[in-house]
Amino acid sequence: MVHSIELVFDPDTEAAVRRIWADLAAAGIPSQAPASRPHATMVVAEHIDSDVDVLLASLTRRLPLACVVGAPLVFGRTKVVLARLVVPSSELLALQAEVYRRCLPHLAPAPMPNCLPGQWTAHVTLARRVEGAQLGRALRVAGRPAEIRGSIDGLRRWDGNNKTENLIS
Repeated sequence: MVHSIELVFDPDTEAAVRRIWADLAAAGIPSQAPASRPHATMVVAEHIDSDVDVLLASLTRRLPLACVVGAPLVFGRTKVVLARLVVPSSELLALQAEVYRRCLPHLAPAPMPNCLPGQWTAHVTLARRVEGAQLGRALRVAGRPAEIRGSIDGLRRWDGNNKTENLIS
């Protein structure tokens, strides 16, 4: 399993994403509901030492941070991951780069390349393993509403081995 540092949303934004998950599930699309919490992963590695919590705590002063959850995205080719873009403001990109910099010495064996500053695509996952026949329907459902205006109000460290969330404050 993996460990990650993630952005979490304000209650209204989280509820809007959960509504999309529910609509996808009702349409027969394998959504993230109900097992997950809406988030945007900033840094991911096989292991992240818990020491980073203290190192990242001061960054929570930058929050809340306004955000826009925008257009649907598709990652992969056959059984795809369906997501929504978190529009990359300069403040969001700067926060991700600083989180990455502070975490780097505490990642083992190394960070995944998709979280390198300049290569990171901020997104919130909606569904996994969406197959071709479902994709058109999934995109129609996932694209409503066209935009979600909200805020990012927290950081968490996710331990995928133990399936535990550690809020950073």
